This record gives sequence, C-alpha cells and structure tokens, in this order.
Amino acid sequence: MRVWSQESISSSAKDDCCSHWWKELQPTHSSNWSQCCLREMLRKALASVPVSNMKFASVLVLLFFCSTFKKSHGKSKPKPGCEYPPSQWCRSLEIAIECGVQKQCLELNATRPNSAVPRVVVTLYYESLCPGCRVFLTQQLFPTWAMLHDIMEVKLVPYGNAQELPSGNSPFTCEHGEPECHSNMIECLQLHVPSMTWDSVTTCVKGELGFKLMHENALKTNALSPAKTHVPWVTINKEYTGDFQDKAMSSLFNLVCKMYKGGKPPACTGAQKKLDRSLC
Repeated sequence: MRVWSQESISSSAKDDCCSHWWKELQPTHSSNWSQCCLREMLRKALASVPVSNMKFASVLVLLFFCSTFKKSHGKSKPKPGCEYPPSQWCRSLEIAIECGVQKQCLELNATRPNSAVPRVVVTLYYESLCPGCRVFLTQQLFPTWAMLHDIMEVKLVPYGNAQELPSGNSPFTCEHGEPECHSNMIECLQLHVPSMTWDSVTTCVKGELGFKLMHENALKTNALSPAKTHVPWVTINKEYTGDFQDKAMSSLFNLVCKMYKGGKPPACTGAQKKLDRSLC
C-alpha cells in the first residue's frame, strides 16, 4: 500500500481524497490524514455498491446488526465518544465513522433494496367488524408486512359495505350496525393522525374531522373499478383482478415477492443470511 505524506500531496490529490474535509480538518499528522482519506474511500465505496446487490434488510436486522455486531476476534465495540443511539449509527457516513461501525453499515447498505424500484402497493378495502377482514389482517397482511415492509407499501381504507346517508345525526350506516361505524371512524382517525391521543380520538369520532375522513373513504370505495362486490377487497398496485384477490387471500407473502420488480430479498428467495448472534 502506498503511504501518503502531507508534504507529497498536491492540491489535486487533496481535492480527490479529502475535498471539504481537507479544509475542515487541516490534518497535521498521519492519524488525522488517515481518517480523512478513510472517509473519502468509504464514501466512494458506498456510492459504488451495484444495484443488483441491493437486497432486503428489515428494521430488526438493522437494530440487531448495528447494536450487537461483534467481530469474531477482539469483541470490538463502538468508540466511547459515540454520542448517537444505535438506531442512528448507519444514518450517515460521518456518524458511522464516529461510532466505529462503518464496516457494518457498508454491509448493511448492500442488503437494502434498490430505492429506485417501486414498492408493491397493497390496498385493503375493509370494514372493522367483518370476520373475513379480521382474518386477512391478522393472518395475511400483518405477517407479510412484518417480513417485507421494505418492498411493500400498505394502504388501509376502512369503510367496506357502509352507506353514506344524505342527512341525519349519523350520516353513515354500516353492515354490522352502529358499533362498526364507530370502529371504522376510530380507525380512520388513527390512520390520519397516528399520534392522536385516545381522548382526542373519542372527541373527533362524532365531530367534523371524523365524518370528513369517512366521507373520503366512501369516495375511494365507490370509485373502485371494477366496483367491489365484497370485503375484504384487495388491490395490488391500484389494480384489482380475481387472480390477485385469490392469491392475496391464500398467500399475500408469495404474491408480494412475485410482484416486486427489484432484486428479491432473502425472505422471498429463502436464501440464508449469516448474521452475528448475541447470546445471553
């Protein structure tokens, strides 16, 4: 490996290796200069990861990998000077270097799906007290999202077979009665403002905001083409077909894997990924 000294570096070499870091750090000894060049090399390495190698990495893998990684020899840990929580270590190259996890973050970056490839959009039109909707939510949609949330986007439209009335104190009627209308509206509000407190939710259920959101869901549901004939009604990338519906109801996981146009994540291919394990 060629060793650079500060005296032997031309201005063009400085720009190539350190760019703005040269002006910021003004290295006066080899350790600072090595850190400067390391930043540049890592930045270039991150930029050169081929698209074909971008694979699925879940949030759990991110937290586990960045917070528990240990080398097989040496039991390396983040530098004491790292002031960032583990969830932020791979947020930027500068943070990764400061926390001493640049190698791990480079490997993690190579497992992420290509952001240029659109996610599979799964939209569920449903009603809160429908038994079939509940089964689909708990046995198909949530487990699939938990495994494939990096390559799929979920949209929920709670309305189902409700009907909007032209007037009255309760402008909606629902298939399973008033409790379902109440539950639909609660879910509308929680989807619209996830951080809303329970007291605010109960206040808005019978207020203008709750009715407004239900009306918007009524418009979305009534605009479906083809028109829905039942719930749960599932569209994939805003398209409904009988084949999509059947496959979503039997194995949404397989359908999302098949529909994703990018490199298939390990969860889809069944490929085993070696991870360092922390045991207690």
